[in-house]
Amino acid sequence: MTSSILAQDPTLADFGRDPWWLVLGKIVFAFAFGLLATLLGVWFERRVVGYMQVRPGPNQVGPFGLLQTLADGLKMAFKEDILPKAADKVVYFFAPTISVICAVTALSVVPFGPMVSIFGHHTPLQVTDVPVAVLLLLACSSMGVYGIVLGGWASGSTYPLLGGLRSSAQMISYEVAMGLSIVAVFMTAGTMSTSGIVAKQAHGTQLSIGGFELPAPGWYAILLLPSFIIFFIATVGETNRAPFDLPEAESELVAGFMTEYSSLKFALFMLSEYVAMVTMSAVTTTLFLGGWRAPWPITIWEGANSGWWPMLWFFGKVIALVFVFVWLRGTLPRLRYDQFMRLGWKVLLPINLVWILVLSGLRSIEDWDTRGKMIAVGIPAGILLIATIFWPSRKPQPKPTTQEQVDSRPYGSFPLPPMDLQVPPSPRITRVVAEREPANIVAGSDSREV
Repeated sequence: MTSSILAQDPTLADFGRDPWWLVLGKIVFAFAFGLLATLLGVWFERRVVGYMQVRPGPNQVGPFGLLQTLADGLKMAFKEDILPKAADKVVYFFAPTISVICAVTALSVVPFGPMVSIFGHHTPLQVTDVPVAVLLLLACSSMGVYGIVLGGWASGSTYPLLGGLRSSAQMISYEVAMGLSIVAVFMTAGTMSTSGIVAKQAHGTQLSIGGFELPAPGWYAILLLPSFIIFFIATVGETNRAPFDLPEAESELVAGFMTEYSSLKFALFMLSEYVAMVTMSAVTTTLFLGGWRAPWPITIWEGANSGWWPMLWFFGKVIALVFVFVWLRGTLPRLRYDQFMRLGWKVLLPINLVWILVLSGLRSIEDWDTRGKMIAVGIPAGILLIATIFWPSRKPQPKPTTQEQVDSRPYGSFPLPPMDLQVPPSPRITRVVAEREPANIVAGSDSREV
């Protein structure tokens, strides 16, 4: 394989001209990327969470424990496959595959790099692209929840059904916020093609602040900061990752929708979660982080965005987002269901609607630089959004005194323990000590006299 010297952004006209073997190679590469990223993602998560919890994590199977995930997969494959009697056999079998297929399909429209030369064929590093590619990504994200819902329903048990119902409510709550965030990208880029969106983020602008000309990047994560924050939060909710892992809340639902699954079917559900995490990280990179384009310090090198180097920048951004997923899981506790719904419907959705309205008004002003005004308004709006999310919903109540706690307890309840944590002695021990006390006093006095 040889690479092209100059960077060239692919267009829709560049797709559909590859020979069949090249198309097949791209499909195999996208599929292998999803599976390999999943295997390494599980190891990466266990190592990072272990570091956060001051423990080594997997470090025995293979160098640095890299083969631990492969060993776990083989172990799952040889476990007994149990089929519940009340299960719908057909739906029970196909439910895990639906989640995996939807997660992998989204990678078909994700650009991994620019135009390159492969065995003499000038082709983009992308399986395919269509004028509505982002809608395909949104559809794949929405369809993935059907595997969880059908798996919970087809198991014929109560707890998996509750986990599936929670997934449907979770999808409805955060799919709207995710769609509105993508609308802001449509409005700014003027296209729904993923390769076109990456091309629109190629060039930055010059901001004049206090008489100084400062370079501003063209990434939509900065131009559309509120949309980026809301999209990433909705992405965490869509992939059922902590702190939004309500469909599989072990402490409430006995492992949730996958309670009745075992062996390879359980492994497919686990695989679909990590494939979806990697896929949504790639989608976030494409829509908001410039796709395969190098970040600012590296762009000083003229060949940074040409040839095969852009794949390195793309994978680096995806790994950084996967780290944020793992960081959230190792840091934040699971939300209550009412907190989860409040965040989706009362915080993210109204702020997203207001931001789109403001963005429409900014784009209608012709005598002001579009990128400059989006940065000037978007960054304060993003900071305000973060403050709104983490602002306490109610005032902290003053802590009652000990006497108020005692007075508020119902009559006949067990008394509070003493504040000094000294438990009073047992009545039996007190009686025995009282009976022996005279002898102890006499012995003590004699010993002192001597």
